[in-house]
Formats: sequence, C-alpha cells, structure tokens
Amino acid sequence: MKVKIHVTLKKSVLDPQGEAVKKGLLTLGFAEIDQVRIGKYFEIDLKVMKGQNLREDISKMCEKLLANPVIEDYEIDIPQEGS
Repeated sequence: MKVKIHVTLKKSVLDPQGEAVKKGLLTLGFAEIDQVRIGKYFEIDLKVMKGQNLREDISKMCEKLLANPVIEDYEIDIPQEGS
C-alpha cells in the first residue's frame, strides 16, 4: 500500500523560500501570483497487516521524523482498501 503525506509550514510561520519563488514567478511575468508556500511530499510503500492502526502509525512517523509539529502541519492520504 502506498501512503502519501504532505507536510507544509503552518500558516502562522513565515515561508522565506516560498517568498523567493513568488518573486521569481512575478519577475517571469506571472502577475496573478498572490502567495507561494513550499512544502514536502512523501510517498511511503508499506506492508500492511490486518488490524493495524495505520493512520496512528503514520502520524507517529510524521511527529517523530517527517514533520516538525511545532512549525509544520501534515496531511495523510491513505487509499481505500482494495484500491
């Protein structure tokens, strides 16, 4: 099973990398750009056993390594069983 995780800075945290990308896009003539936020994306292939609390395990991975919960939020996308 492939799990997808999106990690982004919390809205209250400044994103200097996003601002640099925004300035670059504006310089290239994309005047409609309002805001750019940079994040991380993970795809993790898992061996899944029945009865496992998958979402809880993935959240632990995010809290312990993949995201910094002080400044980042994360979203977990787990495909439906049988997909």
